[in-house]
Amino acid sequence: MYRNLILFDGVCNFCNSAVNLVIEIDRHQIFKFAPIQSELGQQLYRQQGLDPIDIQTLMLVDGDKILTKSDAVLAVLSRLDGGWQLLGAFTAMPKPLRDWAYSEFARQRFALFGKRDTCMVPTSELLERFIL
Repeated sequence: MYRNLILFDGVCNFCNSAVNLVIEIDRHQIFKFAPIQSELGQQLYRQQGLDPIDIQTLMLVDGDKILTKSDAVLAVLSRLDGGWQLLGAFTAMPKPLRDWAYSEFARQRFALFGKRDTCMVPTSELLERFIL
């Protein structure tokens, strides 16, 4: 199974920007990435009982553990260098409240940031960090 694999919505402009930010901050290159629209992404999404056509959460695959929604975001942030770990303090908020805020943002992300017609294509320098 994969470790530190971020599954993201490959056509979401916000999601792609977030992936690019993680790539920039992740100096130790611990994270790998796969769009949910990929074969692997769809398979793992379905295994969690989620619809890969109606993408409403990113996922973090960490061995046999899969995190979604706010748990996934906070786990990613906690593994990044710099002050990003401080945002882990949000784990003190009740999970239902965190996940509600995450879901509300996810529902509005296309209206706020737009979407692409196709998934992001990584540059040749980044290709080894993507599982397509």
